[in-house]
Amino acid sequence: MKLIERDLYLEKLKNVIGTPDIKVITGVRRSGKSKLLEAFKSYVVANIPGANIVHINFNLEKYEALKDYHALNAYIEEAYSEGKENFVLIDEVQLCPKFELTINNLHAQEKYDIYLTGSNAFLLSSDLATLFTGRTFEIKVYPFSFKEYLEYFEYGNVYDAFDGYIKEGGMAGSYLYRDIEAKYDYIKDVFDTLIVRDIRQKYKIRNPALMDRIADFLMDNVSNLTSTRNISDTLAAGDDKINHKTVSSYLQYLCNAFAFYRIRRYDIQGKKYLLSNDKYYLSDHSFRYAKLGTKNLDYGRVMENIVAIELLRRGYEVYVGVLYKKEIDFVAIKRNEKIYIQVSDNISDGRTFEREVTPLLRIKDAYPKMIIARTRHEKYDYEGVTIIDIADWLKG
Repeated sequence: MKLIERDLYLEKLKNVIGTPDIKVITGVRRSGKSKLLEAFKSYVVANIPGANIVHINFNLEKYEALKDYHALNAYIEEAYSEGKENFVLIDEVQLCPKFELTINNLHAQEKYDIYLTGSNAFLLSSDLATLFTGRTFEIKVYPFSFKEYLEYFEYGNVYDAFDGYIKEGGMAGSYLYRDIEAKYDYIKDVFDTLIVRDIRQKYKIRNPALMDRIADFLMDNVSNLTSTRNISDTLAAGDDKINHKTVSSYLQYLCNAFAFYRIRRYDIQGKKYLLSNDKYYLSDHSFRYAKLGTKNLDYGRVMENIVAIELLRRGYEVYVGVLYKKEIDFVAIKRNEKIYIQVSDNISDGRTFEREVTPLLRIKDAYPKMIIARTRHEKYDYEGVTIIDIADWLKG
């Protein structure tokens, strides 16, 4: 498979070399965590003379004997080299039961630089502080961005490239297949494996059919406001009742495994977060086509999904904006920076353009405002609102 440099993530790893943190690479299954760790290893070999690297990949049979945490600890300590920078890189660390005992012991000795990847449901952002006694630094890896897709396929025309990306998505493993249906078969298998092997295994799911139905509901309702209650009411068949608490738990599990990202609502005028109704976006939009089919491509909602994930990839906190009962698709915040964004498939129609631009013009503060759409033109300004083609915005 063709490899490209994933500089966004590699730079984050380079910048924390030598810090006392336990570095943990997280992200949805098949998003490239293992390849990133390999790329980081290559960087260390090339740039840190004499570095001692202990690299263990629990996917490989030759490390089977180390799936006992005592054996793992002994192996790493035996490989320690005095007077050198000692790097410990462990792939799929969760395959070693009680791995955290080994990691905490190594970390306490203050002589190892530790880097981990693991299966998403077993190495959760929310669990890191509980698992490890030392400070952790999380590198969140997402499927291929449009910019990476451009680099991989070496497209000359960005607009043609986006036509491909919106259908194929960012699951790079699917790029090896030429036929679109074969690509979707691969992507569907990744999603189903994610649920079966990770979520069901970790949480001992009692009703797997309900889990599947909730996942399908969220995919079908990408960019729609959603609550536990309306999911329960929609999925309830006949006189059967679906427990709201069960639905809420399953939603959390899907988000824990990075299958979906929950985006909360934010009252722009009142400057407060709203508790009711959230939006859920897929970690990669291709899962929707692979699971539900392509009869209804619904480009507008899929584009909104693409923009949501790109904002998260760029490090923004992302919210759905509410102003005078009107919705702003995204309020993106990073430290002192704030951007208001509307997303639309087509704004060539005057009424559609008015619908998208009016809520932005009502916002009274001076932060940037933007409409992202498929214009296939250079960006321009309308009364202080930037209008930009989605392909141009995505490529940065």
